[in-house]
Amino acid sequence: MTLLLILFMTFISTVLPNQQTIHPFSIRALNSEENIHLKDFAGKKILIVNVASKCGYTKQYEDLEKLYKAYSEQLVIIGFPCNQFGGQEPGSEDEIAQFCSSTYGTSFPMTQKVDVKGEGAHEIYQWLTKKELNGKSDYEISWNFNKFLLDENGSLIAYFPSSVKPLDDDILDHVK
Repeated sequence: MTLLLILFMTFISTVLPNQQTIHPFSIRALNSEENIHLKDFAGKKILIVNVASKCGYTKQYEDLEKLYKAYSEQLVIIGFPCNQFGGQEPGSEDEIAQFCSSTYGTSFPMTQKVDVKGEGAHEIYQWLTKKELNGKSDYEISWNFNKFLLDENGSLIAYFPSSVKPLDDDILDHVK
């Protein structure tokens, strides 16, 4: 009977995706044909942020870069450009990349421009915002610079709304 149980569990684990980790996902990098594979960040915390270049929160890029540089051994930050909130990310991928590097010197990974809510939401954001997928809670993204923190195993551990700054103690306590 034990062998039967092991075979059944092996079958289930190959048929059903492990929904408690974000590591199986990948996304095209900003202005590139290369993909960002989240499994490559196993062993590090991941902070996922929906970003925009023309938002009142855009100055958070500066603190995101500081956070990334200060904790690069244990944290990766990934910016997801999104134009769903007030049309505040209208540029092309080239324009977004140029703005981020020349204005804020960003060096953390950025993805292709995506939707983060609604029917067209990228699968990573579907996972981040739905409890039945992330195993933690449902989240409603209502503006730019929402932050999702994942642990070293790719499990969701915290959500922070736009108003929580990247260097806020609530984020730093999880990162340290």
